[in-house]
Amino acid sequence: MHPLNWAIVVAYLLYVVIDGLRAAKGTKEIEGYFLANRSLPWWAVGLSVMATQLSAVTMIGTTGQGATDGMRFVQFYFGLPIAMVILGVTIVPFLHGAKVFTAYEFLERRFDAKTRSLTSFLFLVSRGMSCGTIIAAPAVVFSAIFGWPLPWCVALIGVPTVIYTMIGGVQAVTWADVKQMFLISGSLIAIIIVLLVKLPVSPDNALRIAGSVGRMTPFDFSFNLSETYTFWSGILGGTFLMLSYFGTDQSQVQRYLTARSIPEARSSLLMSAYWKIPLQALILLIGVLVFVFYLFQAPPLLWNPAHDRSVRETRPAAYAQLESRYGDAIARRTDAALRLSDTPRSDASAALAAEGFRESEARVTAIRDEALVAAGEVTGESARDVNYIMPRFVLDHLPLGLAGFFIAAVLAAAMSSIAAELNSLSTATVIDFYRRWVRPEASDTHYLNVSKAATGVWGIFACVVATYAATLGSLIEVVNRFGSFFYGSILGVFILAMIRRATARGAFVGLLSGMACVGAVSFGLPQISFLWHNLIGAAVVVLVGLALGGNPGESSPART
Repeated sequence: MHPLNWAIVVAYLLYVVIDGLRAAKGTKEIEGYFLANRSLPWWAVGLSVMATQLSAVTMIGTTGQGATDGMRFVQFYFGLPIAMVILGVTIVPFLHGAKVFTAYEFLERRFDAKTRSLTSFLFLVSRGMSCGTIIAAPAVVFSAIFGWPLPWCVALIGVPTVIYTMIGGVQAVTWADVKQMFLISGSLIAIIIVLLVKLPVSPDNALRIAGSVGRMTPFDFSFNLSETYTFWSGILGGTFLMLSYFGTDQSQVQRYLTARSIPEARSSLLMSAYWKIPLQALILLIGVLVFVFYLFQAPPLLWNPAHDRSVRETRPAAYAQLESRYGDAIARRTDAALRLSDTPRSDASAALAAEGFRESEARVTAIRDEALVAAGEVTGESARDVNYIMPRFVLDHLPLGLAGFFIAAVLAAAMSSIAAELNSLSTATVIDFYRRWVRPEASDTHYLNVSKAATGVWGIFACVVATYAATLGSLIEVVNRFGSFFYGSILGVFILAMIRRATARGAFVGLLSGMACVGAVSFGLPQISFLWHNLIGAAVVVLVGLALGGNPGESSPART
């Protein structure tokens, strides 16, 4: 990479770290460290919520998803506005008004200590794994750039971020998030401009070509439990996922607990309700345009450089033959794409041109599939390389300086998201376990020291997960697959907390039942998409909890 790009990356990362440490000065009490003394304005909290989601996973995994699968992934977010409205009138007033540090403290007041501890434990496991996936995203970029082993790249990203998070608090994280949003948005807009300038066809024809192979289809109204991205999975399963993520996941709850008041906490969530779907559609559109761009530029047979080297060295003759066939198929696909672009929509031969392009795209995909199978056999790893598409485009085709700008955005976004995740993991560990069960009485200085140690432990755990997560396919899917295993059951407990007849026994047994049912579905019925796990988990917890909840009016007493 050019020295100018490196200078941009280093300068911005230094600025983020120094500014974050400056903002953390004077934080000596746990309420300031964990909740910024509940003093942040709604717009800063709202941008922090969005920045936590718009991590490097989004910039790499979602754009790659758009390039390979088109706009269908946007259906995943259709339940978000519904969830935000529901949360604004239910869980947000409950948690913000209770003046708790974690969402799970509220469960002890409503039910009992074991329900609180089990729910918090499930959060810690799910969020620790998801944090590892967030670290994996920029590690993929570094691996693609330098050819370094993935574990070294993980350490390069994870270690400095853990150190930064140990020193800073949620206030430093929040204001860093605000800056990240402007950098991320600017880099995405710049990439769209570059793509539109470099494409040899008009924007209208680019979208027409992409649409001919289904890349521009945002809706799928089929009701199929095995299909991950449909309108119904987004509206039903997605709503339950968003309710659980934003309403019960400490990494998000901690954001709006820092707001000054309940109305400001609601406003911070509604910001995501208004802007998340358009922003996600924009990111997917970048992936679609990258797909069109590589119709007119020779793409690599394997996007992962390490896999490309391994197959080339292990099977040179077979791989050379595969590359020769791939080159011919790419040339035919380019001709077919130009033919489709030059054919007016109203022309009688337009349908024939579209069919010719689809056939040429199918041939390219078939040859790519052969190469992926060979890569999997040679390396013994998952050969899905969707996470490498955007890094390769950035490094090979972005103008000087802009590549550094984009990589700085990816790394800074990753650091910001990782810091937020680790801070919430540390908060739950200290408040829900250490202070609750080990050391109920101690000074704030002692708790702060313990929280910093917990941050280090969770950082190591996340780095270990990251080395595995990068090989699982689309990173944005991996994050939500991890979360969906736990989220629905956790949400079910909070729903029970708002039902008067629910009891502590019903909540605890319901939570165990929900997790057991989701586990059975995940491993016994893999054809059911992970998005439906959220609905299944929540429904089982509520039904079992109410069945064991006694007669109406026999509610579990609230604890203070």
